[in-house]
Order: sequence, then C-alpha cells, then structure tokens
Amino acid sequence: MNSRRSFIKRSGLMVAASTLPLNLNCFMFLKQKQKLGVALVGLGNYSTGQLGPALLETQNCELKGIVTGSPEKIPVWQKKYGIKDANVYNYQNMHTIADNDEIDVVYIVLPVSLHAEYAIKAANAGKHVWCEKPMAKTSTECRQIIQACEKNKVKLSIGYRMQHEANTQTIMKWAHSQPFGKILNLEAAAGFNGRNIVPWKLKKEMGGGAMYDMGVYPLNAARYATAMEPVAVSATQSTSRPEMFREVDETTIFDLEFPGGVMAKCHTSFGENLNNLDIKCEKGWYYLRPFQSYSGVKGEASDGTILSPFGKNQQAVQMDNDALAILNKEPVRVPGEDGLRDIIILEKIYESAAQGGKRMKL
Repeated sequence: MNSRRSFIKRSGLMVAASTLPLNLNCFMFLKQKQKLGVALVGLGNYSTGQLGPALLETQNCELKGIVTGSPEKIPVWQKKYGIKDANVYNYQNMHTIADNDEIDVVYIVLPVSLHAEYAIKAANAGKHVWCEKPMAKTSTECRQIIQACEKNKVKLSIGYRMQHEANTQTIMKWAHSQPFGKILNLEAAAGFNGRNIVPWKLKKEMGGGAMYDMGVYPLNAARYATAMEPVAVSATQSTSRPEMFREVDETTIFDLEFPGGVMAKCHTSFGENLNNLDIKCEKGWYYLRPFQSYSGVKGEASDGTILSPFGKNQQAVQMDNDALAILNKEPVRVPGEDGLRDIIILEKIYESAAQGGKRMKL
C-alpha cells in the first residue's frame, strides 16, 4: 500500500511538473550545470601561466581538478585555486576521474608525444576532451583520439586559441566573403629567438622541434585564412645551433599549394622572432601583426579598415566557447578533424624536408 501511495504521489508530481513552463520544468528536473568542471592534465608553463589564470575569468567553466606527476606543485595549486584533495590525481590513478561528477572536461596540456595516451584515458573515463595543439605526434594517434571520443560519446576540441580570437574570426569570414577579391597568396610566420627552450621541445621522440611547437600556427592559419585545404607541400629544415638542435628542427620553411594556384609561404623557427599573417588579394590586401600572440593581435586592410586588439583573455574565450558547445550540445569550433588535418600535412612537411624539399602531394 505504501509503495502504491508513493507511486501515485510521484506520478502526481510529474503531471504537475509537466504543466509548468518549460524553462522552470528543466530547472527543477534536469538540473543542468551552469558551469562545467575542468581538470588540467599537466601543470607546466602553459597551464601555470595561461590556462589556470584564464579559468579564473571564465563564465561557463571553472577549474575543479588537476593531474600532475609533481607532488610539490599540488599545495601551490590548491591554495591558489581551492582544489579539493579528492580532485587531485596523478598519471597512475587518472582513470579514476571517471567516478568524479565534479569534473566534466579534461584538458590535456602535456608534451606532444603524450597527448594521445592521456586524451584516450580521459575519453574512456567518460569526460569531454580538450587537447592542446598540436593534436598528437602522428596522424594515427589523432585518429585514435577521435575514435575514443566517438566511442565514449564525448566531445573533442583542439586548443587552437587563435580561431576563437575576434580579429582572426574576421580573417576567417573574409576567406569566404572575399571583400578584396580572390585571394592570390599569403605569408604566415611564427617563431621566437629561444635561448632557454623547454627541454622536451628539443627531443624528437617527445614531439619537439619548431614545426610541431610553432609551425602549426602558420600551417593552421594558411588553412583558415583561405578556407581551403592544400593539395601539395614542399619544405626545408635547418639549424644555426647544431649543438642545441641535435634531434629536431630549429627552422622550417614550407610552401603550401592550394587549389586555383593560391600559394602560402610559411616560416617557423626557434631562432627568429616571427609573428605575421599577410594576405594578398586581387583588389587589395590585409594582415595581422602580430597574429598569434597571447594578446595584442591587430591588423589593417587596404581599404583603411583597422582591426584593433581584442582586449579579452584568449584562453578564457576559447574555453568558454568550448564549454558552451558542450552545455548546448552544439559542434565545437575546432574539432579533432581539424587537428588531424594539420598533422597529416605536418608529416608531409617532414617527409619533404628529408628529401631535400621534394614536392609532396596531399
């Protein structure tokens, strides 16, 4: 009798709820999170200097957990971000994050060679995956990440922050609308004159080298600034400091051929300060200089249009956009397929350089 009364009571509540306005009904019963909990995997320079602080500014997500192999970093992060003991993980027990309802997203911020392993672990734990660029060391690993996310029905987004930046968004729109006529060619370059480079970025097996680290900026920019995919590539690699760059490239120069004869001349280096994206069209030109800095991205067009600095934290905007895509069940701005495409091209760049700049079809 008691169970029957309980059933009738519950049924009555459900009927009553169904007559409520939709938004109140959802509020009462769906209890959808207003903010997603994020766990950072890897507490190196980028997490410490950029992502952690950015998560203090986000509206749609917040830092809830950390995964680290450095115990001495734990109290520092807990004090600054109020992270619970229960939300602190190491690389051996990271899989148990599956049991933590406070964490919705796992952001992989590790050396490139570790991206696939831990992105797949995150997906298998049922968490949405944000993976820093470049997506992985090989195209095979990229595909494995995509497959793991699809299998576990979680979203995958690659950390190309520039595609979330306002002036870059304008460049991407112009690629389609072509306000200055057909794009003829472009130049893109990203690099810095490094003296104290993070050690793993000098190791081939870990995905080091200028092309992996900085080269994906001009590579990705050439694709989004033309809204096309290259059909061939040729490349050369060099070093002026062989004592430092024993295993990886210090400088890579590569040309991308696009349909219709559009050419992109790209340059990346650990030995030069480079930061420009210049597009020439039939009826004018436009540029961003700098085009991939953490702040101050700005530009100009031949008609006098000024692209003033965005003025917002790029990483915060990126993570908020990706969180909204999850909350609203919408496509992410930079899916895994975008990251995969860059690595397919990157592999051909290395292949071309190894063969003295031979033209490689894509």
